[in-house]
Amino acid sequence: MELWDGYFKDGSPAGIILIRGNPVPKGIYHLACDVIVRHVDGTILLMKRDESKETSPGLYEATAGGAALKGESKEACALRELREETGITATKLTELFQTVDEEKRTIFVNYLCETDCDKNDVTLQKGETCGYKWVTANELAEEIKKGSLCKGNLNRLKDYLKK
Repeated sequence: MELWDGYFKDGSPAGIILIRGNPVPKGIYHLACDVIVRHVDGTILLMKRDESKETSPGLYEATAGGAALKGESKEACALRELREETGITATKLTELFQTVDEEKRTIFVNYLCETDCDKNDVTLQKGETCGYKWVTANELAEEIKKGSLCKGNLNRLKDYLKK
């Protein structure tokens, strides 16, 4: 059973505990983090969602990320999810922006990880990811046109990715 802290829309703690899979009460949200990984050469890491995922199986995400666990800060969540889903260990992330998904009752905190890691050292998380690739800005635009990226992930990032 995965436990989450509940938050108000402004990001302040609501003082309640949520259980993953259970409905989130009206006016309450849970916290999730997305980390865009940009290599020092300018390429962006795309992570392929595992084929067993309930939503968007086999599609790419331009982030690593997931829900913050009970008692976990947004920064700790982002660093943990980055490490779990990619094997990349970062010491510093740059917070870019936050978005609220009313349908999912989620506050998404979006970060940037700039790395000089060996591009072949990315690791996959069983049940979460099944592939990856590094893409240039032009290649990313082509992937978006082809419909290879998850719609929810793309919707949260579209303004940032236009830059």
